[in-house]
Amino acid sequence: MKTVSAREAKTRFGELLDTMQREPVVVTKNNRPVGIMISIKDASDTLIPELFMEKEDGYDEWFTAKVNNSLDAVKAGITTLTEHDLAMERVWSRVQARGKKSTSV
Repeated sequence: MKTVSAREAKTRFGELLDTMQREPVVVTKNNRPVGIMISIKDASDTLIPELFMEKEDGYDEWFTAKVNNSLDAVKAGITTLTEHDLAMERVWSRVQARGKKSTSV
């Protein structure tokens, strides 16, 4: 991972745009990290896109309630946690199934 000062980032912005396609670039100010430059491809693997997506009214409340209900169920022993890879596999299967339904209509 490359680290550059804010001044250097300003001076070499175009070059850093190329660099961040290969690896993240940490930007520092007064020798402290203040930001990071990553490619869109790398960002798509994080929660960053959700920050920019339009959410329906009430989404945050629904999501918070859903998470709290799940945590309460785990604490009460009503359910168990699923390993990340298995959970992602299940989600991906559901997404693909929905895609097939919408294209077959």
